[in-house]
Amino acid sequence: MKSLKDVEPETMVVVKDITGGLDVKQHLEELGVKEGVELNVVATEPVHVHWGPISLAVGDREMITARGWGDKIYVEKGGAMLPLLRLEEGDKGTVKSIEGGKDFEGFLSEYGIMEGSELTFLRHVPDRTMVFTIEGAEIKMGEGQASKVFVTREGKTIQINYLKEGEKAAVEKIVGGTHIKEKFEQLGIKEGAEIILLRKETPAPTPKRGTYILAKVGEQLITIGHGLAEKVLVE
Repeated sequence: MKSLKDVEPETMVVVKDITGGLDVKQHLEELGVKEGVELNVVATEPVHVHWGPISLAVGDREMITARGWGDKIYVEKGGAMLPLLRLEEGDKGTVKSIEGGKDFEGFLSEYGIMEGSELTFLRHVPDRTMVFTIEGAEIKMGEGQASKVFVTREGKTIQINYLKEGEKAAVEKIVGGTHIKEKFEQLGIKEGAEIILLRKETPAPTPKRGTYILAKVGEQLITIGHGLAEKVLVE
């Protein structure tokens, strides 16, 4: 057995084991990578590290989406179809395909993202820890998690990521399935609740360059970062 990151391009391998915690396994499973699955390694590419939630312009709105969603949204750019996560700052693309089923398509539509949408990839947002108070209790979450919570501010719907320090707003909706909504409710975040952004904490520095593994699971092309590929043991 060896690590996926050490596999040569144009090689077919079978996933034998995934090391790391449950979150690693869940993220890889969302990409279709789990024990027993056949992978066709297409290429390894040096790229800047696509780290942190994604800031997009969708129409005239700026939005933030969780980084994990960027592998499931396929866009057309210059005649090629590639995952949103592989766009660079300033790149424009048209959404051609969304992987992840009808529920996921429904979640993305809340952000204005659907097949045919024109997107501009603005940047990766530093994944700072955001500290809020809600109903008098202090809670912390990352930018990606926060991007699923929408509030009403001055009559407009925005994500809580865009609140200013000390600003208060009423929760309008939470985007995600029942499990996500239940997790937020346990933190006191539900429709109508008042939330205040206390501060954003400085993120840890992130590496500037890394390597991507480009692989096919069946007919689906996926990208796996070097760090994750290290945790996938194959034969």
